[in-house]
Amino acid sequence: VQLQASGGGLVQAGASLRLSCVVSGTTFTDYKMGWFRQAPGQGREFVAVTDWNGRSTHYVDSVKGRFTISRDNAQNTVYLQMNTLKPEDTAVYYCAAHRSSTIVRGTIKDISPTQYDYWGQGTLVTVSS
Repeated sequence: VQLQASGGGLVQAGASLRLSCVVSGTTFTDYKMGWFRQAPGQGREFVAVTDWNGRSTHYVDSVKGRFTISRDNAQNTVYLQMNTLKPEDTAVYYCAAHRSSTIVRGTIKDISPTQYDYWGQGTLVTVSS
């Protein structure tokens, strides 16, 4: 199973970016898909998760109203649309796959990195002030 994340870059505060993560080597719809981030010197933080068909989602409070997670099951791809970026959003962003058919409820099973089975390599997002 491979997860290939892309779309990071250097932007100014207030700008937008869209991250993509293409999944191969498995049945994409068997998995919830999440995005996490890790800032320098900090632990890996949950950002967003979507269930297998994109109908239920959950976000960390700090990105609610600014970020949107979505997926295209025909393209085996999950996206993270990031609007109104802030300097504190600067981090390496990782996509991850959790084998589960349940809906997203924002429980520990949805937000804990230890629940995820596969990880992408990360894409760097830098937001300047």
